[in-house]
Amino acid sequence: MLTVPIRQLGESERAAVERILDQDPYAGAQIAERVAAHGLNWWRSDGRIYGYGTGRRVESVCWSGAHLVPVCATPAAVTAYADLLGAEPRICSSIIGRADAVLELWDRLGGHWGPARDVRPHQPLLVADREAPIVADPQVRLVKLGEVDQLFPAAVAMYTEEVGVSPLLDDGGRGYRRRIADLVRAKRAYARFVGDRVVFKAELAIVTRRTTQVQGVWVDPEYRGRGLAAGAMAAVVRDALRRVAPTVSLYVNDYNTPARRVYARCGFVPNGSFATVLF
Repeated sequence: MLTVPIRQLGESERAAVERILDQDPYAGAQIAERVAAHGLNWWRSDGRIYGYGTGRRVESVCWSGAHLVPVCATPAAVTAYADLLGAEPRICSSIIGRADAVLELWDRLGGHWGPARDVRPHQPLLVADREAPIVADPQVRLVKLGEVDQLFPAAVAMYTEEVGVSPLLDDGGRGYRRRIADLVRAKRAYARFVGDRVVFKAELAIVTRRTTQVQGVWVDPEYRGRGLAAGAMAAVVRDALRRVAPTVSLYVNDYNTPARRVYARCGFVPNGSFATVLF
């Protein structure tokens, strides 16, 4: 028996879900993008949205699908989600969100779901709402659709370095390549080229009316330490703010001191902490 009120939400409760997502537009961005595009019916194939609250009022939401994402989750809400999800087999590849909720969820679910491949307990969430105070690299630009073949090896290298496994393992990389091509087609992939070689890349992985979340930031190892990243990120921030969303957000591993210095130079400021549990 569940200890608190919790239920799966549908399209009739879309306004309540959007209200919660607006309360934390950065933690809720991944869900907000899908809700904006498809309403709450998309969960039928991608996952489910659960709501927690007393009576009919929704006080917190949690997306359970390829990722597990709690938003505005109080300790009581976390307990509710864990009670429900712990009774089911794990379907997510990660738990992502505000650190307090994610780590409490994992503390309660770990005994049911088994060990994680990696736990990253403190990932500073950073936000910029204005262009960087440094000069943007004029050679960083949107990737063209005909350049996906040049971008893909850099994307694979970034993913493998960051996540610890290759995106080529499951299906030879076909699904991941489609994802990269979709980002290029949507004008959400940036790169700096030296000839046909990508030496910097970044993507706008999530776009909502409140923010766009940058992921996949990578510099070719041979070009690291040359001061390339700051100007390149400044170019991404400038274009994203002018063309895509009113804020640019990202989260970074706390131990990645060089990246944190780059983001500080580009005008990003802290907005709490994320955590990620990887399976």
